[in-house]
Amino acid sequence: MSIACCLPVVECVYCLACTRWVWQRCLHTTGYDSETWGLASSGEFEPVPRLCRFILAVYEDDLETPQWAPPGGYGIEPRWVVRRRTPEHAQGRAPTYLLYVDHRHADVVLAVRGMDMAKESDYAVLLDNRIGQAGFDGGYVHNGLLKAAEWVLDAECDALRDLLATNPGYTLTFAGHSLGSGVAAMLALLAVRDRERLGGVERRRIRCFAMAPPRCMSLNLAVRYADVINSVILQDDFLPRTDIPLEDIIKSLFCLPCLLCGNCLIATCIPESVMLRDPRRLYAPGRLYHIVERKPFRCGRYPPAVRTAVPVDGRFEHIVLSCNAISDHAIIWIEREAQRAVNVSLRLSSSY
Repeated sequence: MSIACCLPVVECVYCLACTRWVWQRCLHTTGYDSETWGLASSGEFEPVPRLCRFILAVYEDDLETPQWAPPGGYGIEPRWVVRRRTPEHAQGRAPTYLLYVDHRHADVVLAVRGMDMAKESDYAVLLDNRIGQAGFDGGYVHNGLLKAAEWVLDAECDALRDLLATNPGYTLTFAGHSLGSGVAAMLALLAVRDRERLGGVERRRIRCFAMAPPRCMSLNLAVRYADVINSVILQDDFLPRTDIPLEDIIKSLFCLPCLLCGNCLIATCIPESVMLRDPRRLYAPGRLYHIVERKPFRCGRYPPAVRTAVPVDGRFEHIVLSCNAISDHAIIWIEREAQRAVNVSLRLSSSY
């Protein structure tokens, strides 16, 4: 009898928690995430659309006869492609990646594609993690992404060292999208730590561009490596804002209401300040670039503005209830809006 009397109380608490969670998301818009940040210059943001096209090229089986090239093509010279590796080559330990020497921009690029929904090995990479499982350089990282990056670096270390020795002065760039951006960020951490394995390349020549990244490293690492790692986030993209561990999302796909229920109760019962103090909590890596091209309660797209900062708080902590939350995660849209942003910035610079 006493248990039955408690059920209405539990239902009321749950309903209030869900109402509060939804109301906060409805009031929150993406403009709040970066409203105090400065604007990025065209020079620092210029590589982003080009690297997005390189990542898109990884999806092609044959670059000589591309099937899904964006307008203007990928900007890749097929004869400069060193190799392309699939999960079959990696025995399921890493997603598909491409090693390319961009002689036009004096850059050695390792580009990693996003998650392949048809590959069980990609799910295995995401699921291989628990909070606080993998430590790195005084912080915490996503265990599965770190192991995938370690495999890639072990496989390509000799090739990267030879390419950097053959092309002195070239930068070494890791780029990726979604799952691949997490692997690219881990590769940047490993490359900086093990620079001697790469011929003693200077830290300033190593960089990473993570497009629509997952939350993959603790706050102290995200800030400390902000000179190397750059995260690019388009407006309402859900993944960098998803503070629920990725492995829990995948495991809960068959019971999404259970996941949402737990998240609502946690957000209601545990103050945000307490959750943010957890040193094991993972964040989007490095310097953040936020592409904003829509305004609240207005239709259509506006000339995109790119805001940038290395925040120590407010690193996309709230999921936005938006019909664009999934489409803004697509690498095609990121490439398109990033190119528009560069074009707008160049026009403004030339007008002064």
